[in-house]
Amino acid sequence: MGTNKLEQEAKFWLGDPAKLEQNLISLNARLVQPRTYELNLRFDTEDGRLAKAFQALRLRQDQKTRLTFKGAADPHSAVSSRTEIEVEVSDLKTAREILEALGYRVVVTYEKYRAAYHLGKVEVSLDEMPFGNFCEIEGPDTESIQTAAEKLGLDWEARSKLSYLAIFSILKEAYSLPIDDLTFEAFKGLKLSMEKVGLVFAN
Repeated sequence: MGTNKLEQEAKFWLGDPAKLEQNLISLNARLVQPRTYELNLRFDTEDGRLAKAFQALRLRQDQKTRLTFKGAADPHSAVSSRTEIEVEVSDLKTAREILEALGYRVVVTYEKYRAAYHLGKVEVSLDEMPFGNFCEIEGPDTESIQTAAEKLGLDWEARSKLSYLAIFSILKEAYSLPIDDLTFEAFKGLKLSMEKVGLVFAN
């Protein structure tokens, strides 16, 4: 079974992720995914056709394995807004082989740990990335996302529309990082600041 929707979300860099989770619990948010390791494979053509069109093709494995296409983001939206088409697949290895047979290749691997809650109309994800802790709020519109952020004590002005891979790209350039993948092993021991990306703590 698949989905075709307009994905709308905002990202926040967290100074105190434990406090945010406590706020979620106090608001009676419903845990829909306990903390889970997530492996992501981003694909593109040899000439980077998808990246040039600001599109994304991803295989993700956590509790399930899913193949996702994302269109270019709307530059006029107050949050990240882009078409998302997603389908569950039974086997990551086979799905990867199909994509590679069609001429796609893995251009970056990235990892995270994610816990997810439902709070009213929105889904709130607590993400542990190799370069820090973040919250993503996804909802049907900007208003519902902003309302949830304010309930959770997050500074709306501190939100970001950048993807994790966009943040990774900026950090690589800012710090001249000789790494290709966004993994916990690659970032071990590195001292980095999200201020290089223009982010400030939202809580």
